[in-house]
Amino acid sequence: MTSRQADVLVVGAGPAGLTAAARLARTGARVVLLEREQSPGGVPRHCAHRGFGDRPHALTGPAHARLLADAAARAGADLRTGVTALDWAGPRALTTVGPRGAETLAARAVVLATGARERPRAARLVPGTRPAGVYTTGELQQAVHLYGQHIGTRAVIVGAEGVSHAAADTVRAAGADVLALVTELPRAPAAPAWALAARLRHRTPVLTGTTVTELLGRGRLSGVRVRHRDGRSTVLACDTVVFTGDFVPDHELARRGALTLDPGTRGPAVDGALRTSRPGVFAVGSVLHAVESAATAAREGAHAATAVRRWLQDGTDPGDPYWPGGVPLLAGPPLLRIAPNRVTPDDRLPYLLRTAVPLPHPALYVTQDGRPLHRERFHLGTAVPHRPLKLTARWTHRVDPRGGPVHVTVGRPHPG
Repeated sequence: MTSRQADVLVVGAGPAGLTAAARLARTGARVVLLEREQSPGGVPRHCAHRGFGDRPHALTGPAHARLLADAAARAGADLRTGVTALDWAGPRALTTVGPRGAETLAARAVVLATGARERPRAARLVPGTRPAGVYTTGELQQAVHLYGQHIGTRAVIVGAEGVSHAAADTVRAAGADVLALVTELPRAPAAPAWALAARLRHRTPVLTGTTVTELLGRGRLSGVRVRHRDGRSTVLACDTVVFTGDFVPDHELARRGALTLDPGTRGPAVDGALRTSRPGVFAVGSVLHAVESAATAAREGAHAATAVRRWLQDGTDPGDPYWPGGVPLLAGPPLLRIAPNRVTPDDRLPYLLRTAVPLPHPALYVTQDGRPLHRERFHLGTAVPHRPLKLTARWTHRVDPRGGPVHVTVGRPHPG
């Protein structure tokens, strides 16, 4: 097994990892970027729809992925595809396997950008047979856009968020019909424009309050049994079903390194500089909050690059009473999670929250030990599940580093 040294080791070449690698390499740092797939770009590389990037004319996913990968390569990052990080070999060293064989890669700083994955049918405990024709969104998009495979003729999409409509577009691009989008939620969580396009342009119904209870068919899927909100049970005849959304962080490497995991996000706990509980190890992108947009991931990659540069210069954060760890930041029900989930006075990134139920014009209260720190009301629209709610970081300088956890609640302050 060979051993190599770098300034920064970035694990994962999606939008977050590529952006962090490019920013750091431009400063002269020796950056090694690892990607277990055969090509970089992460999820966007097999999303054929437009909407990626911040240019006047939005790019398709593959074009955006190529743009980010080219930027990292031009900056001087050493991009290695087909390489899997297996485990930690030290505080900031990883054992890997790839085309060069087994290697130990050590660095002065490590950035985890390992992304997220959708929970497959088995993890969702959907009973029935095990026929062909069952996909997650990622499996579907790779089959269609990367390998040009035939997927079937009639599909049911499980989910009704943005990624669900993207999956429906992929099904149509493959020449199949979308029978329906099905969600357990009482209202569709995607932006209204998505649902309107599905209904008017594609004549595809969005069945809310509806649960898939069984997969049918031997050899090939023949239909899905669903239960409607009124208790009726019907069968939707189809030969393809796509389970969308329900993302979980790909946190295996963080877990094996005994990094502190946040119980709400199930990803590494980080402060506003995206520092984990291990000095010199940072985390960015969907491994922190499965899953947000490519633009959000890239923004976090750029933000983390600044913190990594500071670490490379100082080797530590002397005199910072908040780190490592920071003050815990907790989201109260019906909020499901918040990221970052540790507070330091220098936080600048907005905090991303998700709610379990629709919240019309919510007011968020931030308190510590019963002391109010901030109140923020959202006047436009309703916060819905599966879409982010952003809380500004204008209040972080008021946090007491020796105090208790900071609470974010809806409607009324935490009693402390």
